[in-house]
Amino acid sequence: MKALVFPGQGSQFVGMGKELYDSRKDIKDLMESANEILGFDILSIMFNGADEDLKKTEVTQPSIFIHSVAALKAVNGLGAEMVAGHSLGEFSALVANGVLSFDDGLKLVSERAKAMQDACNANPSSMAAILGLEDAKVEEICAQISGIVVPANYNCPGQLVISGETAAVEEACAKLKEAGAKRALLLPVNGAFHSPLMQPAQERLAAAIEKTKFRNATIPVYQNITTTAVTNPEEIKQNLIAQLTGPVKWTQSVQNMIKDGATNFIEVGPGKTLQGLIKKIDNSVDVASAI
Repeated sequence: MKALVFPGQGSQFVGMGKELYDSRKDIKDLMESANEILGFDILSIMFNGADEDLKKTEVTQPSIFIHSVAALKAVNGLGAEMVAGHSLGEFSALVANGVLSFDDGLKLVSERAKAMQDACNANPSSMAAILGLEDAKVEEICAQISGIVVPANYNCPGQLVISGETAAVEEACAKLKEAGAKRALLLPVNGAFHSPLMQPAQERLAAAIEKTKFRNATIPVYQNITTTAVTNPEEIKQNLIAQLTGPVKWTQSVQNMIKDGATNFIEVGPGKTLQGLIKKIDNSVDVASAI
């Protein structure tokens, strides 16, 4: 079975999407509509902007979504039987399985990005990548810290990102190294994504989602929160909302997709990050880029 997977924040690069834009008129029209929806020229930042501008959350997230949906259009879905997305990528996955239109998806992604950035500005916080330690040990140590620090991204076995208040994250890093972590690296972000500190952003996203039309899914989406196949639009909505303050369970999602028959994973969007993670989760499956 074929599965489409969509990347999240961090996969962006200057020049992203230009070849897609130049390849076909229908893709060019789709991408140009993004400028009108967002109210600024995001394509110029994607194609020719400064790296620091592209890294701003309110630009990064829509850029990756635009690139991913344009790539999806270029390959016409590839006859996939299931989809999933890493964090932000879940919105692209929901365009792929017919739940969201491109326009509605982009509006939600833009609101999500702005809300997350505002939450970061209001409460500066941190994330850190923990390498070489079992998930259960990371969970155990995070639970012992007095401040807010939680597992945020279960990326693959031996790679778990934690998120929370800066002092709590730093304390957790020190204790995780003592417990045997190969590395505990603070990430260059100014916010605690997928933690309770995203509560204000979650409330804003929930309000936007409730005003948006969600259609029945044509194929299942394996969502970050539940890790299992979902097709019901109301369930999908609630899982999307919960994702902002809950962890991205990518390892578990991929394992469940394989258990349900996935043998071929195709990454749709910029970069190859997910292909690398999937091979670390189970190297028996095939991985490839859509374009």
